[in-house]
Amino acid sequence: MEEIVDAISRAAVRIKRAIEFGDTSYSKSLNKTGDTQLKLDIASDLIIEEEFKKTLCVKAIISEEKETAQTLNEDGKYIVGYDPLDGSSLIDVNLAVGSIFAIYEKEADAKFITAAVYVVYGPRTEMVTAIDDVKLYRLDESSNFKEIKNIKLNKKGKLNASGGTQKGWADYHKKLIDDIFADGYRLRYSGGMVPDLHQILLKGGGLFSYPSTTDAPKGKLRLLFEVFPFAFVFEKAGGKAVDGKKRLLELEVSHIHDTSPCFFGSGDEIERVLNEYAKH
Repeated sequence: MEEIVDAISRAAVRIKRAIEFGDTSYSKSLNKTGDTQLKLDIASDLIIEEEFKKTLCVKAIISEEKETAQTLNEDGKYIVGYDPLDGSSLIDVNLAVGSIFAIYEKEADAKFITAAVYVVYGPRTEMVTAIDDVKLYRLDESSNFKEIKNIKLNKKGKLNASGGTQKGWADYHKKLIDDIFADGYRLRYSGGMVPDLHQILLKGGGLFSYPSTTDAPKGKLRLLFEVFPFAFVFEKAGGKAVDGKKRLLELEVSHIHDTSPCFFGSGDEIERVLNEYAKH
């Protein structure tokens, strides 16, 4: 696992530099889910692929920017699913973005996830690893990631990051969110999954939601690259992650680009979600 984290660290340093000095315009191509790719999306995907090609324990990679899985090393043990530059549409307004990685053993399926890593490119570049526990690292002046602390969620938080097109929310979801705000929670939502979930983790708890909506009935976020890795991180940090009724890490995948509604948070907030959704 150390070899994979080292590869991610090297890729992160290169992606950070590409964000700071690279071409931030849109390309003429779409990814598998129909999003227009930034040139940085494509560049970041290539950087990660190059670093994993050097990592012999990685058998194959599955990327948001690729239509199919790609075999790298036949004798490798792990499959890595990743979103090379999550929230890249925020680049032009200079908000934080990130990279997300899920490490699977045997096959790309929730029951085989063994670790998750994400990187935040913001005022500071930070990396979070979830293996046995959840650790925060920060990039130093020598381009090395230094361990800062362990991350552990409180039982109850104060933040609410509510995603999805609001006019497409179900009435009961709107009631849930309104009730949470009525209890004094603060809105914190940038539109970037990585920075929003990172904030909840570092501030001790809260709720991030991306529900089923009329325009995205199966949710928008992808299981293998976004949902499963963050579900793994939150559970290792003492939180929970569900689709509204079921634990996210119990969901099955039929296609590498499958999506799902998702809720991540500390214990009290997720119990509120489950209680409200159980009525419908």
